[in-house]
Order: sequence, then structure tokens, then C-alpha cells
Amino acid sequence: MKRNSKSFIPIAFAVIFVLSFLYFSLVNERAEPYEADSGYRPVMGTFAHVIVIAVEEKAAQACIEAAIEQINKIDELMSYHNPDSEISRLNRSAFENPVKVGPLTYQVIKKAVEFSRLTDGAFDVTVGPLVDLWRRAGDANTVPTQQQLQEAGSRVGWDKLILEDSEQSVQFAVDGMRLDLGGIAKGFAIDKAIEAIEEAGGLGALVDIGGDIRCFGKTPKGQKYWLVGLQNPDLESEEQILFTLKLSAGAVATSGDYQRFVLIGGRHYSHIINQKTGNSAEALSSVTIITDSATDADALATAVSVMGAAKGTELIEKSSSTEAIIISAAPEYKITKTSGAEKFIK
Repeated sequence: MKRNSKSFIPIAFAVIFVLSFLYFSLVNERAEPYEADSGYRPVMGTFAHVIVIAVEEKAAQACIEAAIEQINKIDELMSYHNPDSEISRLNRSAFENPVKVGPLTYQVIKKAVEFSRLTDGAFDVTVGPLVDLWRRAGDANTVPTQQQLQEAGSRVGWDKLILEDSEQSVQFAVDGMRLDLGGIAKGFAIDKAIEAIEEAGGLGALVDIGGDIRCFGKTPKGQKYWLVGLQNPDLESEEQILFTLKLSAGAVATSGDYQRFVLIGGRHYSHIINQKTGNSAEALSSVTIITDSATDADALATAVSVMGAAKGTELIEKSSSTEAIIISAAPEYKITKTSGAEKFIK
């Protein structure tokens, strides 16, 4: 029987297509992923820095822009200093009437209340009146009086927040209350940035906002882990980096009195306020939390700074997925680590 040679043409093309597909697949598997760096972008009163690993340059840049977009969005919603933010609008009106907020802002406020309960108020987003008082004290170079502390403190307390889930609304039970999300918003922005990178197809990433960090996935070339330097709070020491932390995935947040503080009469007062006393939290110079979520790490670092080493360690030891490195105030700089912290130290 005579064969029709034309029948071989589709088969030949099919074979070539399959071989080409296999070839390019193998090439892509062997190709080095692309690493993109956002540089340092001003946001939230500090800087954001994003590193992304992706299959190629265009994808990596898309991941970075998606992350930065989320960070800027959260800053616009939750900035204490922006008069047009949702938090500022809430702070102006929530005593007179319930104020509806968007889902992101409401989510953060709900999360903050959870941490307030967990820490018996050591973390408290209603601390705004005391923060304002200490800021004015710094400008006037005068320590607040006990009467001023008591008056501002009377307008503080997470239990004075009235939340309505069905309306996503917030109301203040006391006139003059003010929310300050500074102890949790950076962590939340980092978590949302990581989500955006994952959705955009990133193979791995590290997001840093003001020293609070979360990372996941494929690491930069030549690194087995994502590496995070923990600054020495003793600024006079020759060793600027006290520890280098190694993470495959997870979050790190550090609160300390050595970078952000109020200077009055030549003395440093921590920016972290103990809402029960109204005074700055001064027992610890640095608290570093290592856990899964940057939101959790951010809030817990603030809470432990207020609670102190003993109570803070006790709290962190209750969670199997959370560790802490706690450093006491100068001049001792005594280091306390929770039971599982050592495995993160390079």
C-alpha cells in the first residue's frame, strides 16, 4: 500500500513542538531566579525595604510594586499624623458617634484588642493621649506632672472601646480618647505586603519596615537562610550587631529605647508607654520577638517592653511558635532568651 507522505507533516511538527517545550522547560529549571531590590522607600515615619526572588525580572518588579502599594495603602489608612487617615477621622469623631471604618483598619483594631486582653493591657492602642502628652513634654523639655499623667491616663484603656462587628464601627466611651496603631500597623503592613508578593507569584521575599521583618521562600543566591541582624542596644559598643538571626520563614520585630525616644533635660525617655502608670517603659532596652506573623511580632515586642523580662518571658513561653530575645536596660544589658530562641541564632 502506498503511504501518503503528507500525513507525516503534522506528526513531525508535533514532535518538534514537544522537544522544544522540554528543552525550554529544562533551560528554565536551570536558570537562576531573578532577585529584585526595592531600595529604601520612605513610609510610616521610617523606610520600607523589599527584596523579592522571582522567575524573571518583570515578575520580581511586579511583586515589589504590589508590596509597596499595600504598605502605602495601610499607611494612608492608619497614620496617626495624617489628618485625612481613617484613624485620624475616627479619633476626631468616635466619642460623639460610632465611626465606620474599612475592613483593614477594623481588622487591625480587633487584633489590637486581642493583644490587649492577652497582655492585660501592656499593649494598648488607646494610649494616644499619653503619647501626645509625652510628645508635648519633649517639645517643652519638661517631664509631665503626676496630675497630667493621671488626667491623660483617664482617657486611656482598651476596655473603653466599643466595637460593632456588624457595622465595622468604633466608638469611644470617654471623651478625648485617641487610638495610636504605631505598635501594630507596621507589622500588619508587612504581612499584607508578603500576601501581595505571594499572590503575584514571588518565589521568596523579605519585607522590612523600620527593622520589623518578615520573610518566606527562596533565599538570595548563596544563602541557606534569610539573615537578620539584631542591633546592639549599647550604642557605645564596638559590636554593632549583637546577633544574626537565621530564618527560613517567619517574622522578627524589635522594640527598643535606643533609637526612638523623647529627650528631656538630657535624659532619654522611651517612646513605649506603660498605660497603667503613664510613664515610659524603661526596664528593658530591647525586645526582639520571633514568630510567624509580623503583626503578632510587632504587638508582642511592645507588650513585653512594658511587662518586663520576667512576665514577658513567661508570656512568650506559653506559645510554642514564638520566641524572644530580651535585653535589660543600661548599663547591665543582661540578655534573656526564651527556651527556643537559640535555634534562630546563626
